[in-house]
Order: sequence, then structure tokens, then C-alpha cells
Amino acid sequence: MQIQVKNISGNIVETIEIADSLFRSEVNKPLLHQALLRELAGQRKGTNDTKTRAEVSGGGKKPRPQKGSGRSRQGSTRSPLWVKGGIAHGPHPRSYTQKMPRKMWRIALSGALSSKISDEQLIVVDKFDFTTPKTKPMAEALSQLGANRSALIVTGKVDATLSKSLDNLPRVKTVPAMNMKLHDIIRHNRVLMTVDAVREAERIWAKE
Repeated sequence: MQIQVKNISGNIVETIEIADSLFRSEVNKPLLHQALLRELAGQRKGTNDTKTRAEVSGGGKKPRPQKGSGRSRQGSTRSPLWVKGGIAHGPHPRSYTQKMPRKMWRIALSGALSSKISDEQLIVVDKFDFTTPKTKPMAEALSQLGANRSALIVTGKVDATLSKSLDNLPRVKTVPAMNMKLHDIIRHNRVLMTVDAVREAERIWAKE
């Protein structure tokens, strides 16, 4: 399929051909949901930890006789039944990582990008040619491109100058094409991709 390319002033400068297999596919909602949950789960640190009855201090001595007091039988103050006792079935450090075949991930990513194109929320930009980090020109460029609410800017490779220009702009994020995340694509109102980013994404994710 063909898509128009704009400059940072919002004017159309050319039309390029992009891969249908990546930017014009059906949205598999169950797979997209599964891939998104996998991505969010992978961001969890999994460092929550509680002490079991074997790890808390105290105990050792039976708190009261087995019989005669009329009260319940207790063998240790480290029991979960006691205040400051161990925690039964509490969380412990673990990995939340979920595995997904590369092909399934590619289909989910393709569906997210295709959805943005069908909703006219994906804009291809020729380039962001800022020589020095400047926030004001970047904000003006986003306004001209209709990305005032929130925007994900995808570049062909890491662009330090562009990243610094966006530091003071809320709800704007930039990533290289190889690091695109479903969560970023879905939660931002506009996705701005440079031509280099489109070609890099096609190289990595488009079907041969």
C-alpha cells in the first residue's frame, strides 16, 4: 500500500510504498491482548517477598502447655496464627516473564500498526532534522502534525538530539524501530514514524 509522507511543517512531500504484511493486516484482538499482557507482565520486577514461619524471629519455646489452660493448642509463636508470625502462602520473588513465538508477536505488532493506519493515527514523517536539542521547535512540529494530545515518535535508530528535545514535553516518547512496544503504540494517540523507521520495521518484522 501507499502512504503519504509529511515534513515537520505538516506538508505532504512524497508518497512511498509500505509493506502490506506489516501495515495492512487484520487485527487479531485475542492475540493482541495476549501479547500486550505478556509485555506488561515482563515489566514486573517480581521482587515482592514475605517471610515464612521458618524465617521470622522468635519461637523455639512452646508458648503454653498442651493441656490444662482451656485455650487452643499452640506449638510456636512463629505460626501464621500469631501476631508477628510467619506469612502463609505469601508472595516470594519470581519471574513474570511469558514466552511467545516470534511469529505471534509479529502478527500482534502488525495488527497494532494496521489499526493506527486505519484510524488515521499513524503519520510518516520524512525526518526530524534538529541539529541541537530544542523543545519549542519540536512542540511546534508536533502541533503542525496534529499530535498535540500524545505521540510516540519512532526513528530508525537512537536519536539523542531528538530525545533531549522531547524531555520537557508531556505524553511524548521516542524509541528506535527495533524497540517498539505494543503498549506504547496503543496508549499514544498518534504514532509518528520516520521513513527510516518504516524501512527498519519492515526489515525486522515484515514477511519475506
